[in-house]
Amino acid sequence: MEADQPVLFIEINNTNYIFVAGKYDENQNLNIIEKIITSSSGIRDNKFINIDLANEEIKKNIAIIEKKLNYIFKDVIIILDNFDFSCLNISSFKKLNGSQILKENISYILNSLKSTVTENEKQKTILHIFNSKSILDGISVENLPIGLFGNFYSHELSFFLIGNNDLKNIQKIFNKNNLNIKKIILKTFSEGAQLINQNRDNETFLKIKINEDTSNINFFENASFRYSECFNFGSNIIFRDIEKICSLEREMIRKFLSDSFINQKSFKEDETLEKNYFTKSNFRKIKKKLIFDIADARINEIVNIILNKNINIQSFKKNKIKVFLTIKDKKVLDSFNENFKLYFSENNNFEIHLIDEFQIDESIINLANLSNYGWKKEAIPTTKIKKSLIARIFKSLFG
Repeated sequence: MEADQPVLFIEINNTNYIFVAGKYDENQNLNIIEKIITSSSGIRDNKFINIDLANEEIKKNIAIIEKKLNYIFKDVIIILDNFDFSCLNISSFKKLNGSQILKENISYILNSLKSTVTENEKQKTILHIFNSKSILDGISVENLPIGLFGNFYSHELSFFLIGNNDLKNIQKIFNKNNLNIKKIILKTFSEGAQLINQNRDNETFLKIKINEDTSNINFFENASFRYSECFNFGSNIIFRDIEKICSLEREMIRKFLSDSFINQKSFKEDETLEKNYFTKSNFRKIKKKLIFDIADARINEIVNIILNKNINIQSFKKNKIKVFLTIKDKKVLDSFNENFKLYFSENNNFEIHLIDEFQIDESIINLANLSNYGWKKEAIPTTKIKKSLIARIFKSLFG
């Protein structure tokens, strides 16, 4: 990128649009110079429901940044933290009969995998492809074994896809704003890459994020993004259970959890909420322990659905791996982090690490590096290039 020339990043999620402008210095380090966070108008349940409303909000804030910088953007890098995307892990092989592996052999495999995906997923578009596994005569190899001799070679790729209609809506909005979408990057991928960059000795892990209304689990193996799954529940479901069973208002529950002595959880069996909590309703005897018992039961269920009883990730749980857990709601984190750690640790294969959300600035800097230099296991570091799909794969694989 040209030094001192502004670049634009926009994150789209279910609650916010995040607009970030930065400039590269002579060493290609990105410096954040402008940032705007607004509500995600026109989006609901991982879909654009009002293109005009979304376009108006995006157009208005881009104009604010352009005016401040006295610069008109032509390109934008999009970070997606919503929309329904899917992932596929598929492999193909080539019988070698003792011959040498050539680039043409890899070409055959990649072409067959790509054709399989495009022919069977006609309503979706590929966003990312990752080199997951290369196996020569039953032995995993880190790099492509071009030039080696063998009898049987198999190659596995992980595909991440988005619905065609969702992609068309995104393109429509930014075309209206005269912006070329340079790249679209899934935030789940960028956050995993960021973790690997911070923990270079650990490239295989599960990353779990529990938001207020949604949750997700992502699996990285040897730095390759292998699997992602989203759930339509989050930490708010804990409060809803307490509200329903105890007939308490959300505000009252949060105030109770905020009190400093709450963290001790050393309640007597019959100890009840004090009258001062009932500022907007009549006093009733509600056991404090009941509130925590309800939360504990729901947390156990959440963990079972996401991890312990999730059949979709059974094959990823063979070896002991780290689990990086983020709980977005600080009140839930402070009050129930031990409950989450207990249930996530029930399976001895998991080593639990609670981590904070990445800050916006550091996330954007990480994304800038991914955009400029790609990722070591990604077969296609960009989604919008005139070259054919196979040509892009070869460029990333062979240089």
